[in-house]
Amino acid sequence: MKILALADKESKNYWDFYRPGKLDGIDLIISCGDLKPAYLTFLATFAHVPILYVMGNHDAVYETTPPEGCVCIENSIYVYQGVRILGIGGSMRYKPGPYQYSQKEMDVRVLRLWSKIKKNEGFDILVTHSPAFQIGDGSDLPHTGFKAFNKLLDKYSPQYFLHGHVHATYGREYKRLKTYKDTLIINPYESYIFEYESEYENEFDKIRAREERDRLAKSE
Repeated sequence: MKILALADKESKNYWDFYRPGKLDGIDLIISCGDLKPAYLTFLATFAHVPILYVMGNHDAVYETTPPEGCVCIENSIYVYQGVRILGIGGSMRYKPGPYQYSQKEMDVRVLRLWSKIKKNEGFDILVTHSPAFQIGDGSDLPHTGFKAFNKLLDKYSPQYFLHGHVHATYGREYKRLKTYKDTLIINPYESYIFEYESEYENEFDKIRAREERDRLAKSE
């Protein structure tokens, strides 16, 4: 299954410069938030596949103008071709506004999902807007990750964890691919295409080796 993951910035390749056929071969589209609803609606008119999304901290407009032809997977598990996809949007609360949470508030959200997770016997892909705590997150409050996500990764070891919120323009804080225990983490800022069945096998060991080299270099 070929997945197009999106986050934080509308890709000109799939909007301004879109040409028929660019989405050929894509089986599923997943948005990690902070994208204009018109952008997802546009994609839905050309991609005859499910488009799933969670909320970003800048997605207040979704309350009145949600993207058309798309599926919100907030606080739910969406199963597609046997793949279980858990969605939890939002960022750390840093100002008034929707889709922002304290660590405690996110703990409560995740706790309320345990019965759904148990019913589905876990999940294969975790989709969020924010990263997990101290795993590719930022040092400032708005971009601090959630500890509740670490607990989900520890307990269920999903194959993939997709998140946005940390932009490629943030410098060293941004890594498109990371690992955490047995999970491959993907930050698809703008867009990233991967094959569900083979991306893990092709990339996990390479990324883990790179991270180990970086760790050793810092310790010298």
